[in-house]
Amino acid sequence: MRGPIAPPQVPLAASRADAFADLVQDSVERLERRWPQLADIDFLVLEVPRLDGPGTTWNDEAVPLGGTIAAREGQPARVVVYRRPVEIRTKGRDERAALVHEVVVEQVAELLGLTPETVDPRYGEE
Repeated sequence: MRGPIAPPQVPLAASRADAFADLVQDSVERLERRWPQLADIDFLVLEVPRLDGPGTTWNDEAVPLGGTIAAREGQPARVVVYRRPVEIRTKGRDERAALVHEVVVEQVAELLGLTPETVDPRYGEE
C-alpha cells in the first residue's frame, strides 16, 4: 500500500523541545483544576537561563531549573522552566515529567506566596 503513513496534520515524531513543552503543559493542567487563577499566568519553556538577566545570582554549581517573572503593566505573571538543565538531571520521560512538575509547583508557589505542599499536596511524593 502506497501513501502517507500519517495524515499531514499529524507529526510522525515530536521534537525533544515539543515533548518537553507538553510535559510543562500537562503539569499546568493538573494544577489548574485546583488553582483556576493559573489561567492568568503565562508558562514558558526556555532552553537555558540567561547569564546576564537582572538579579542573576547563580553559579555553575546551582543552575536554576525554573524562575518567575512578576506581573507588570499589561503583562501577566510568568513561570519559566529551563529545558536543558532539567533534561540533564533526568533519565527518561517519567523522571523528567516528575521533575518538570516539581519545578512548576515550586514556581507557582513562589508567585502565589504559598508553600509547594499547599499548591500540590502530592509535592515531593513522585
